[in-house]
Formats: sequence, structure tokens, C-alpha cells
Amino acid sequence: MVPRQRAAGGQAVRPDRDLVIDLARFYCLALVVVGHTMMVSPVLHPDGTVTSVNTLGNQRWFEPVIWVLQVMPLFFVAGGITGLQAWRRLRARGGNAFDFMQARMLRLLRPAAVLLALMFSGLWAARLAGVDPQVVQLLVAGAGMPLWFLAAYLAAQLNLPLLARLHARAPWLTMAGLTSLVVAVDCLRGTVPALAYLNMVFLWCAVQQLGFLLADGGPLALRRPALAGMILGSNLVLGLVVWLGLYSGNMLVNLNPPNLTLLLLGVSQAATLQLFRPVLAGLVSLSRVQAFIAAAGRRSMTVYLWHLPLLAAMSGLLLLTDFPQPAGGTAAWWWGRPLVLLALIGLLLPVLALFGRLEERPTTPASARRPAAAVATAAVAVYVPVADAALNGLTLGLLGGGAACFVLAVLLLGRIPARLVAGSGPGSAGPPLPRPPLSANVEP
Repeated sequence: MVPRQRAAGGQAVRPDRDLVIDLARFYCLALVVVGHTMMVSPVLHPDGTVTSVNTLGNQRWFEPVIWVLQVMPLFFVAGGITGLQAWRRLRARGGNAFDFMQARMLRLLRPAAVLLALMFSGLWAARLAGVDPQVVQLLVAGAGMPLWFLAAYLAAQLNLPLLARLHARAPWLTMAGLTSLVVAVDCLRGTVPALAYLNMVFLWCAVQQLGFLLADGGPLALRRPALAGMILGSNLVLGLVVWLGLYSGNMLVNLNPPNLTLLLLGVSQAATLQLFRPVLAGLVSLSRVQAFIAAAGRRSMTVYLWHLPLLAAMSGLLLLTDFPQPAGGTAAWWWGRPLVLLALIGLLLPVLALFGRLEERPTTPASARRPAAAVATAAVAVYVPVADAALNGLTLGLLGGGAACFVLAVLLLGRIPARLVAGSGPGSAGPPLPRPPLSANVEP
């Protein structure tokens, strides 16, 4: 972490952000939003039934493209970098693992709880108004897709204190152990398919561990030829396992539940980030770029959670109108994608104004911590509906139950003691930490 600077009056101010990581996150989020506008394509059939077609995913040329543009591993690499440094800062201020879990869950669950509650209310009202149950279920399934990422990211972050301790003792052994668990699950998933979902934890924790290695230097603090060799080598291994038929070459198919291919992509993307860091650092040194990335980063979770529900709702409502509906994949459909993206951005702006502040962690001056039992119960309350949705699919009833569980979790988590929040006062930061090769973001 960059050592804390002192203002003229001696008061500690926030440490510098790693703007390259901010830029990488923005790139990932923008790519996901743009990609989804080219995937969601509901079709109204003459008999009145409605189906959803993944137009982009059905294009034959898209498979090699998604190999390059599948950026979910990069999300978790960045989360490993920032999460590790956030955990170390918290420990320096006297915090513990449950404090870290409380802060992480509040940041993610507050906006998600409001989204789930509003989605359930709106779709239940649509059902009572006579909208076909099939259409409602289609909207439920489509709008709920972002929740798998929330569950996987939260699982990786909740395990971060434990993994950070293992990393401090034996980084290579920890990485090897997680990789072995990923491979073991992949080997057994054909016999017991439900086991594949264990890699929602093992795989993404392993990719997050790559961020640990990047933050601490490790093998990714290499010279450019070595980094280029890592990129080439990981992609050659990825190509080999696909060529042998062990895995699909479609990285969308490999995404949920995830498998070893995404860890190999993570190695490639982590090395690529380090290889191009000087170029990216030059780009984010521009003041306008910094201002834009900072504004986007403060509301990134709101954008991620809301963009697909808004896109699904907009697409569903258009089916009820006489607005031209070109068939997916046609020239007219492709020409209409920029208009869809602009309309989606227009819908996101008021949502960000209304709900963006939910990403800010509520703090209280009280010094009492939340009991560890309350934090653990909140985690269980979140993962009960999430596991049900992963195994059995998301339904309207489960959406309502999930909203109730998320609200309960937020109530259990309460507010964070101000002394555990960076920058809360002159004496709240604790001793400065040593400077590693990379600085880390100060996450709210």
C-alpha cells in the first residue's frame, strides 16, 4: 500500500488509489454491459409464447472472440489485489476477519437487497395484472443472472482473510491446493453433476489468489519477455485441454459452473495486466480519465446489478408494443444494438441517482462491534436462497424469499464502527503498512 500522506495540518488522508486497477475494472464492467445488450433477444412466437435467444452466443465466430473477451477472471484478479490490501489495512487498525466480512457483505448486499425487493414487487404486480406467467418467469430468469456473480464474488471475499493467512505462510502451496481442488471437482462433476458448483468457490478463490501474487510481486513481477511467455504458455495449455476434448472451447459454457479453463484465462489476464501496466498507467495519468473512472467506480456494483434487469424489462415491454422487432442476428437487429445501449444508459442514470448511495457503507461512531454470530448468520441467510437458485433455478417465489433473506442479512450486519473505516479520523488508521510493488484501491 502507498504510505499515508499527511495534510498541512498533520491529519492523515486516504492513500493513493491504484488507478490501473480502477481502469481494469471499468473495462470489465463496460464490456459486460455492452456484451449483454448483444445477447438478450426475447422472441414472441405466433402462438403467444415467448422465448429468449442468446443471439451473440449463437454466432459461430463468437467462440474464439469470447476466449479473448471473457473478463470475469480479471474481475477476481482485481478483487484479490484490492481485497488483500484492504484486509491488511483493517488488521493494522485492529480489525478482525468478522469485521472484514461485515464490511464486504454490507457493500454488496445493501444494493442487492433493494434490487431483489423491487424486482419481486414489480414482477408480482405484473403477474396480478394478468401478464402471462411464462413472460414473468422469463424476466425473473434473465434479470436474476447477475446474482451468480454476486454470490461467487462474495464467497471469494468472505474467504479472503483465511486465504490471506495461508498466502502469507505458503503462497505457492496455497495456490497449488486450490488448483488441485478445482481439478478434482472437474474430474468428479461427470459422476455427481451437483459437485460442479463447488468450483463457484474453489475456482474463483484460486483466481483471486492470482491477485494476491500480483499485489505482493511474486512470479508476476517479472520482466516483459517472461510475462509474454506466461501469456503464451497459459493459452497453449488452455488450447490443449480444449483440443483434447476435456473442456468446451466456448468460455460462456465454461462460466457457470466454472472450471479450470477460467483459471488458465486468469493467469493469462493477470500477466497481461502486468505486461501493459506502464501503458495503462500513462493513460490513467490524464486528469479527465481519472475523474471519469473514479465516478464510474463509485457506483460500479449498482451498474452491474441493475443493467440486466433494466435490459430485460425494456426488451419485455417492447414485445407488448408495435415497435419494430427485427429477428435476432439480422442486419437490422445489429444496427439497432447501439440504440439499445443508449436506451439502457438512459435508464441507468436515474437508477444511479436513486440507489447509487447504497454502495456506501453505513458507519456509526459506536465502538462496539457486531457479534461474530450475527455476521455468520447473515452469510448463511444470503447463501440459502443463492444455493437454491443455483441448483433449481430462480423462480418468482424464490426471488421474494431471496429479497427477504438479503434484507435480514443487512439488518443483522448493522453498521460498521467508524474506527474501522479508513480515513475516519486522525488516529483511526493505525500504523502505515509497508509498500508492496502495487498500491491498492481504497474500497468504500
